[in-house]
Amino acid sequence: MNTFTYINGNLYCEGVDVASIGEKFGTPSYIYSKKTIEDNAKSYVDSFTNSSNLACFAVKSLSNLSILKIIKDAGCGFDIVSGGELHRAISIGADPKKIIFSGVGKTTNEIELGIKSGILSFNVESESELLRIEKVANNIGYQAPISIRINPDIDSGGHDYITTGRKGDKFGISDSNKIIDLSKYAHQSNGLAMVGLACHIGSQILDLDGYIESADKIFELADKLRSSNIKLDFLDLGGGLGISYDNEEPPSPNELIYCLEEKFKNREERLILEPGRSISANSGILLTKVEYIKDNFLIVDAAMNDFLRPSLYKAHHNICNIKEKKDDNRKWNIVGPVCESSDFLAKNTLVAAQEGDLLAVKDAGAYGFVMASNYNTRPKACEILVDGDQSKVIRIRETLDDLLEKERI
Repeated sequence: MNTFTYINGNLYCEGVDVASIGEKFGTPSYIYSKKTIEDNAKSYVDSFTNSSNLACFAVKSLSNLSILKIIKDAGCGFDIVSGGELHRAISIGADPKKIIFSGVGKTTNEIELGIKSGILSFNVESESELLRIEKVANNIGYQAPISIRINPDIDSGGHDYITTGRKGDKFGISDSNKIIDLSKYAHQSNGLAMVGLACHIGSQILDLDGYIESADKIFELADKLRSSNIKLDFLDLGGGLGISYDNEEPPSPNELIYCLEEKFKNREERLILEPGRSISANSGILLTKVEYIKDNFLIVDAAMNDFLRPSLYKAHHNICNIKEKKDDNRKWNIVGPVCESSDFLAKNTLVAAQEGDLLAVKDAGAYGFVMASNYNTRPKACEILVDGDQSKVIRIRETLDDLLEKERI
């Protein structure tokens, strides 16, 4: 269901006129629909026919505490990539046994925090990391659960920066013999518990082929381990399911889960997925104001520091006027105030606009606010949650004083 719709010519988020949000809270602002977040999270949870299977939301895609609590309450766990994300998940009451810790550069302090928090597993990305986790676990008298992340050498398509399953990428271990040897080592270690295998091939994936190929490769390794009496609790097929930014037609979460559960039939391991974008992206918009018009430029008050995806990935996002205007559409370059030629939200995009109008950058929930910075000493935007006919601030807009607070002369 699209909860951002025009009603009598005005853009609404659920039951709230977006114009009233702009008037009350200012711009730029991120606006999220609670219903969309809930529905998207439940589309995973409710699609599982095996209740032991688990969807762990990728916190890196949208990490606001209010949003994470909604996703937790819908039945999801969490995929984290830092001690900070673990702290966020624990602070909203997440079950540690539903938390997977991924990422190639876990520090000693992060590892100790994860172990003591009782997380489900560390997705181990290298031999060095495995040995460090073992050392930390032994030093504090714990046994650390681990799953080894394989690099299946699968190109999922999409932008180079978000493809993570090719042999040349920094993620996972590509040598299958090495994976078997490390698994056997972990199985015999007092400080480690070998509980799973994992892989993740990329983001904004638009078909099921890569998941199927990943499953086949991870099954082959799991079967070899079973023959050595190493039985695994789960196989983690990662996340990456795409959305429709520009008329793409990705599979639905239900289609993905049906396909994978069919492949998991007659297997003892449970299935874990790590969805992010497909839960968070279409839940949010970035609201911005047109400050100036110059030639073919709309100069708005949101910039690359607020929303980096177009500048970093050349990502396409549809942008609309919050007042439905069927005439006066023309192509604009929509740019921000930051002193970089790469500071743009869209190029040659069709929209009707005048100075003072409010524009909505669509599908901005994923990798939006979480990638924001204070470049050009610009305060970060506020975040607003809409629930039915109510809206509330879930992150206060930064002030100039906030930016200087931690600095010393």
